[in-house]
Amino acid sequence: MGSLSDKSLNDEKFAHGVSVDAKEVDTGAQLVAGDSVVLDEAEGIRIRRKIDRHILPLMCSAWFRIQFMDKTTLGSSAILGIRTATHLTTNQLGTIFYLSYLFFEYPQNLALQRFPVGKWMSANIFVWSVALACHAACTNFAGLFVVRLILGMCEGAITAGFMIVSSMFYTRNEQTVRVGYWCKPASTIKSMGRHILTSSLQLMVITGGLTFFTAIAFFFLFPDSPTNAWFLTADERAKAGNQTGVENKRFKKEQMIEALVDPKTWLFALFSALDNVPNSLTNQNQIIVASFGFSNLQTTLLGCVSGVVEIVTIFTGVRLVARIPNSIAWVGMIYFLPNILGVFLVNFLPWSDSVGLLFSIWLTGVGTTGFVLSLAWVSQTTSGHTKKVTTNAIMLSAYCVGNAAAPFMWQEKYKPRNHVPWIIIGICYVVCIGLLYAIRVLLKARNKARDAEPRDDTYEDVYVVRFDEDGKRVEVKVAKEFLDLTDMQNRDFRYVL
Repeated sequence: MGSLSDKSLNDEKFAHGVSVDAKEVDTGAQLVAGDSVVLDEAEGIRIRRKIDRHILPLMCSAWFRIQFMDKTTLGSSAILGIRTATHLTTNQLGTIFYLSYLFFEYPQNLALQRFPVGKWMSANIFVWSVALACHAACTNFAGLFVVRLILGMCEGAITAGFMIVSSMFYTRNEQTVRVGYWCKPASTIKSMGRHILTSSLQLMVITGGLTFFTAIAFFFLFPDSPTNAWFLTADERAKAGNQTGVENKRFKKEQMIEALVDPKTWLFALFSALDNVPNSLTNQNQIIVASFGFSNLQTTLLGCVSGVVEIVTIFTGVRLVARIPNSIAWVGMIYFLPNILGVFLVNFLPWSDSVGLLFSIWLTGVGTTGFVLSLAWVSQTTSGHTKKVTTNAIMLSAYCVGNAAAPFMWQEKYKPRNHVPWIIIGICYVVCIGLLYAIRVLLKARNKARDAEPRDDTYEDVYVVRFDEDGKRVEVKVAKEFLDLTDMQNRDFRYVL
């Protein structure tokens, strides 16, 4: 018999197998340890739909608020006179935000592990709402710097938190579609939000107030995990938790080290950084489309098409992955091809062909699906709670690096054709395809090696102590999926491809 670590063994001898400290195992083990949980397909669908009804609207609402408010306040800075007073450009404002996001990303992930996830996210949304309203009072560099710093700090908890929540409540197959659901509104907002003009300072206070109410709703309605989801019965909690591991509140140094030395962590990080270099188009598209000769109103209306393109492609992409087993890398790679075509056409079509250039810009929105799929894929291929939060932090930190650095390639000397930034974007798309393929090759090789190994029964006979209704101490067997094992420790773990 084996154990998670020597430190986890209790001194007292057990009648069965190996005993482990309850802190070592997944919190979901407290619900299902020792019990035989049977979950048929119909019951699984019913519970999944119940979870969808209660958490997806809140996730979409919070994501909508944060994505919309950030883009609105950033775009409103010119109207408020802030950029002129502080001599800051929109790109510099964005860089302050992403550098803050980068600096606080790992502390935020550690906090998400230590504290209740729903409550921690609600606290960050609350602080976000205050900082958002404070934009209305900014008249100098110091004030604007502080509020942008706070916004970046708080947003670091949201994406990571949603990734953790998705992995808690849904099976690996279900996670891809759910990540697509809460990401889809964001894609539309990022495309439309940059075109919205605010007419008064009061709007900043109003939007801050709306975000405040979102924080309140999160605090009272959003569950921290399936183990305390208020809308599930005790039986449903056990069945929901039985589908996948939930969480572990103990930080495990060995899991952090494993994440740091795992090649797939850095392949995902490099993909995240390069895939978000083209994200600088979010703030550039309006200028680019206007340079094609369209009026301000036409530019605003045409910009909405980009949001529709992203919604359609994300929806179709995640649905394909859900229907075709082990297709996540192939779908992501295929959806990058229109982006490469769009970059080629933008560079080589005649400048007079405004319609052709416009369609080329729209094509570059298809590849957004790749990043959405990568968020789901990294969760599906990483096990062990500390390893998962460490990997998420590294990937989202790389996301910040790409977003913070990319805007500076859009320089005045490259206008109007912007060949240099477009070539850089095209190279990023090509490398991203290669990275998805490399990740798939690595994970497929691991699966093949594990298939050839003799079965590992190290963690087949592990027990924890709990007390029955009479207060009698009993030994309870813990299933392997609730031992908080990493994907490297659990040799039965097979990677999604």
